[in-house]
Amino acid sequence: MISVKEVTDKKTLKEFAYFIYDIYEGDKNFVPPIRKDYLKYLQGVDNDLNNAGPNTKFICYDGDKVVGRLLVGINEIVNDYHGFKEGYISQFECEDNYEYAKALLDAAVEYLRAHGMNKVKGPVSLPGGEDNRGFIVDNFEDQPYIMNTYNKSYYNDFFVKYGFEKYFDCYAYKDTIENANIERFEKLVPYAMKKFNFRVDNIDFSRLDSDAADIMHVIEKAMPKEWDDFAPLDAEEIRKVVKQLKPYADPELIFIARDNETNEPIGFNITLPDYNQAIKKMKGRLLPFGFIKFLYHKRKIDRIRFFVLFVVPEYQKKGVTSVMYLKTYINAIKKGYTELEGSTIWEYNKDMMNDVESFGAKINITYRIYQMDI
Repeated sequence: MISVKEVTDKKTLKEFAYFIYDIYEGDKNFVPPIRKDYLKYLQGVDNDLNNAGPNTKFICYDGDKVVGRLLVGINEIVNDYHGFKEGYISQFECEDNYEYAKALLDAAVEYLRAHGMNKVKGPVSLPGGEDNRGFIVDNFEDQPYIMNTYNKSYYNDFFVKYGFEKYFDCYAYKDTIENANIERFEKLVPYAMKKFNFRVDNIDFSRLDSDAADIMHVIEKAMPKEWDDFAPLDAEEIRKVVKQLKPYADPELIFIARDNETNEPIGFNITLPDYNQAIKKMKGRLLPFGFIKFLYHKRKIDRIRFFVLFVVPEYQKKGVTSVMYLKTYINAIKKGYTELEGSTIWEYNKDMMNDVESFGAKINITYRIYQMDI
């Protein structure tokens, strides 16, 4: 007998969280999150899950067996900014039985209708996050880079059968470092920096609060209003993002561009080593030997993810992005990285797609986000 229940206590929270380890057991491309950290993540620790608006978690049972789950919520920050009445679905996992998926999606839609919403999108990141966005639709052969999703191929079929339609695709571009086309950038960079009077610095972990404030300043000025799925971050949200990323960050791969005369921040980018290569070896556990395995395999990481880049409008198309691309490339070579992924780039972000493609990268994975009127 199929039933759907809300997560209401520690027992059901653990059932919700640990289902992901069961359904992907033996899958060579799945990277198990660290159990302790994952439980905190699902409870809204160091993200905006609870600050953004109401949410709940549903588990689907067949008898006493857990067979599926999802998280449904409302991002009131984004809704208020854009004037929407939309809900979201995240953390969807399900065994290969459409009736399980339907029961979960029915519960999510009923929840959102009860809260006055008229549309649902998903799967998306938890509010304030840049991770686990969309369902892979085309490449199930590669291990995902850090903070990117992995899913069963039939999830797409379940969503379409239920009535969802494509909202947008997000792309992961991949290239080998040595194949990157940098000659044009090497010629352009000195000219652009001199003509437009700016510099590009590495982030300074000793003054992280100040640099985080500069990043917030850039986002406030650079994020287009027409990006319906985002709202500018406030100081507390930036603090949470920085706290999430810092354990994985390499300051030599994070840059902030500044105007030389005013010292005003005009752009930034974040590139992260692909810690999934080391986390996978831990099999979701720190103890008894997980952390030792992490430290050993951390030294063997050879992939990086170009994560995010923003430039304020008045400095766009003036070489700022080219300087950050080139500096990332130079430091990646120096540190022994051999592969790079630029992700996830929304299909409407044509400028970023053009920039990445001009560097020689090609689309390797497509992540699809769906929508449905309710």
